[in-house]
This record gives sequence, structure tokens and C-alpha cells, in this order.
Amino acid sequence: MKLLMCLTFVGMIASLYAAFIYAPTEAVMGPIQRIFYFHMGTVWVATLAFIIVFISSIQYLRKESRFWDILALSSAEVGVLFITLTIITGSIWAKPVWGTWWTWDPQLTTTFILWILYIVYLILRSSAGSDTKKARYAAVFGIIAFLDLPLVYASARLMRGISPVVFGDRGGGIAPEMMVALLVTLVAFTFLFFLILRERIDIENMKDEIAKLKIEEAL
Repeated sequence: MKLLMCLTFVGMIASLYAAFIYAPTEAVMGPIQRIFYFHMGTVWVATLAFIIVFISSIQYLRKESRFWDILALSSAEVGVLFITLTIITGSIWAKPVWGTWWTWDPQLTTTFILWILYIVYLILRSSAGSDTKKARYAAVFGIIAFLDLPLVYASARLMRGISPVVFGDRGGGIAPEMMVALLVTLVAFTFLFFLILRERIDIENMKDEIAKLKIEEAL
């Protein structure tokens, strides 16, 4: 755990240096473009989190193991946090560049739907409590919610709106120094994700231990 905390700290310092000092200023958008690195970091973490929810939900339906239930719930909470940051940083970026905080661009629309779906998942799972039957229903919804994620990425490429595409054949590409800054930020945010996820899992395990002790005391 201490190693992960150190890696996260070093990674975040490196990402700040890479984004604000190492990477050159974008010629058209200017300094506001620097939020791009952190925006993409939140996009990556949200994507990773929802993939884990998807896999964990399938595993929970197969094995009904509390481990997979906790992992799905914890990862979904972290994912919702970072997709919220995705929307916020994207809006901050969009205002000076597009002239508006929000537009119903295909990618933005599918991202908004994804955000809503996982908030609904959290509501369902939270209301289920220790009821395994309701928890299974939440797991099914977690699997269904994931189906929107590929649409988010496909919408940027197949239903091209004004959202920029960096990677892929149809992407605009970025300068080598900018790519380095982006990769450093993605690595740093990956460490941050696993650190927060680990802490969230520990909290949920602690809740289970407290509930178990209360039952034992009642007996």
C-alpha cells in the first residue's frame, strides 16, 4: 500500500510537470489545452473502472462471492467520480474553444447517458444492502450499463461530431512532447485509481466486519 501511495504521489507530480512545463503550448487553443491531459486521465480511469464493474458483475453472478460484489460496487463509485470529473473538465475546455459549456455532440450525449446509468447502478446496489437477490439484479444492470461504453468510443469515430479524436487512423494526432505528457498523466491516474479503489474496498470490508461483530454481540 505504501508503495502504491509513493508511486501515485510521484506520478501526479510528474504529470503536473509534464502538462504545465514540459508540454508545449498548443498553437490554436493556447494554455486552456493543458486541461486535455487531465481530462484524458479521467476518461481513462472511468473506462478502466467500468470495465472492472462489468467483469466483477459477471463473476458475482457466477459465484455470488462477496469479493466480486465489493469490487464491482467500489469500482463503480470510483468510476462515477471520475466520469463526473470528465464532464466537468470537458466543459471547462469546451467553453473557450467551442463557445459553450455543453453541446449534444454524439460523444458527449453517450457519455452523459453512461454517467446516468452508473448512478442508477449505485442506487440499485445501495438499496439492495445485504439482500443477495437484489444485489444480483444490480449486477445484471451493471453488465447492461457497460454496453454504452463502446458506444461512447464508437460515437467519436462513426458519428463524428465536434469532439476531437487523438488516437486512431482518423485522429488528429498530437506533438511528440504532448504525447509524452499524456502518457505520463495516464500512468499517474492509473496509480491514483488503484489507490482510491483499494481504500474504498477496505472501507467496505470494514463495514462487513462491523456488521459481523454486531451480529455476534447480539447473539
